[in-house]
Amino acid sequence: MSKRFIVTGGAGFIGSALVRLIIAETQHSVVVVDKLTYAGNLDNLAPVAADPRFSFAQIDICDAHAVRKLVADVEPDAIIHLAAESHVDRSIDGPGAFIETNVNGTFALLQAALGFWRGLSAERKAAFRFHHISTDEVFGSLGPDGLFEETTPYDPRSPYSASKAASDHLVQAWHHTYGLPTLLSNCSNNYGPYHFPEKLIPLVILNALHGKPLPVYGKGDNIRDWLYVDDHARALLLIAETGKPGESYNVGGHNERTNIDVVRAICALMDEFRPGSVAGGHESLITFVADRPGHDQRYAIDPTKIRRELGWTARENFDTGLRKTVRWYLDNEAWWQRIRSGVYQGQRLGSGSAGARA
Repeated sequence: MSKRFIVTGGAGFIGSALVRLIIAETQHSVVVVDKLTYAGNLDNLAPVAADPRFSFAQIDICDAHAVRKLVADVEPDAIIHLAAESHVDRSIDGPGAFIETNVNGTFALLQAALGFWRGLSAERKAAFRFHHISTDEVFGSLGPDGLFEETTPYDPRSPYSASKAASDHLVQAWHHTYGLPTLLSNCSNNYGPYHFPEKLIPLVILNALHGKPLPVYGKGDNIRDWLYVDDHARALLLIAETGKPGESYNVGGHNERTNIDVVRAICALMDEFRPGSVAGGHESLITFVADRPGHDQRYAIDPTKIRRELGWTARENFDTGLRKTVRWYLDNEAWWQRIRSGVYQGQRLGSGSAGARA
């Protein structure tokens, strides 16, 4: 049976991957809600923009009136909430936007969803879902051993992760207090096509392509657990359709890598795809820079629950996913060139030198 979805943040990296998946592989319809900040890009939705099951509304989720009206007009079967300020480095320089969007925006959306849900028939009430997408960064930093589980205590370390932790708690509270059928998922680091080039992997690919220095924080020994974005999109759709209300699900790819190993892997692929373009090979461009403040040492997700209860597993390992990602950036210059010529030219963010602007 076809459903109507509202996807907030659907013009962003992960949100657009989910929207493209829904239109390509289901009969559901999607209304994308996005403020179109620097990371929201309608080009991400170009492959599905002409489909009659797709529509777009430029709305700030902090605008409670606009959000309530949209929910009432669309009458969704599910709201999948990805709209968020999401970059740790930007949160260090300007935390105010993260509190406003991630906390106040989530509150406005929850209130709109609750008011709509209360007016539904018993059957539609039982079927409705509010799925909130979060991050593994809410759990803090791991030592050399262990994995984040759904029961891991929260220990956020940055303004970004603190704002996401707050929004997670709001979602859980609206379920326990008001009965709203919520779902929560926490994911590891995503990568893949359409990734805004302030993040490590696309930044390194594009700098390598242009023969620019490849900045690596500290010693490059910080560890992240990488998840190919299309695998994440499949997990999100599965959770929204089959997850149990009130539950949280960790989504990860079992792909732990140090940052320096990620950069070296990109360099090896660039040497393969663009041989001879950099004298001495692309690794010669690696430059170690001062670490960012409060840089968490290691993240790693245990996805046992979503595999056991919902049957999800990642299709890509890091090597196959990274190869696809590098190839996509080399083949899609028009997409990233529009970004690089405008809102972001690859400058460093999050040094703390901006004095934590509001």
